[in-house]
Amino acid sequence: MRVLAFLDGTLADPDAAHIRVDDLGLMRGDGVFETVLVADGKPRELRPHLDRLARSASMLDLPEPDDEAWQRVVRTVIDNWTGGGEFALKLVYTRGIEGDPEARPTAYAMGLPIGEKVIRARTEGVAVVTLDRGIAPDLAERAPWLLLGAKSLSYGINMAAVREADRRGASDVIFTATDGSVLEGPTSNVVLARGRTLYTPPATIGILPGTTQAAVFRGAEHAGWTTKIEPLHADELAGADGLFLASSVRKLTRVHTLDGKALPDSSEIHAELAAAYESVYA
Repeated sequence: MRVLAFLDGTLADPDAAHIRVDDLGLMRGDGVFETVLVADGKPRELRPHLDRLARSASMLDLPEPDDEAWQRVVRTVIDNWTGGGEFALKLVYTRGIEGDPEARPTAYAMGLPIGEKVIRARTEGVAVVTLDRGIAPDLAERAPWLLLGAKSLSYGINMAAVREADRRGASDVIFTATDGSVLEGPTSNVVLARGRTLYTPPATIGILPGTTQAAVFRGAEHAGWTTKIEPLHADELAGADGLFLASSVRKLTRVHTLDGKALPDSSEIHAELAAAYESVYA
């Protein structure tokens, strides 16, 4: 089951060809995207996702997204979805056709089923390796043209990191900076639990501001937790009471193994935080 709709509201066959081969999103990864979890017909954190889409577009000097049109196309996909109760909704916005000064950006939304691997990770957790991202924690401020913190379509490095994790017997990655600072995962934010406090690194170091991470923090605060956004070091990860990855479709995922070593059992903490996250949408 898949549903494809373009920004003008036109429904299209997802198995047919629609994108030109010279679209800059395909040719150069010159575009931005968001992935929204839809549960029981409701898109989770849609406002933060659309705000982040606009922020990323601004960083790439793309035309400002038409917010109302994006909201309409999201509803079009949701209203035409007949699959399961949850699905992933991709919002894609590219610069359009190369070399055509009058070309408009390419923009569409597509609903996709959630894979079994993702469902298993939610309940079973994941093994993770730390990998050096090769950047300093102040690089985003010094070199904004590197687009650190933008959710661009240029995901080649992120996917290469996931393949490296697989070669090392893991399924995901936590990137670190050159000084050992914790950054983010290829498709997630890092959340660390110590006592009754949750920590996550600040977006100012060049990582993507997390929509799901923010929702987890809201739910945790209502459940009596303290939350802090502050720098973390890789040396802190193994000694935490719980280590998690937060992303839209995988929600809050427990890390049970780090760099080949089993971490203390955090399943009870995970269950509490997962319930706190779900309570945000009750």
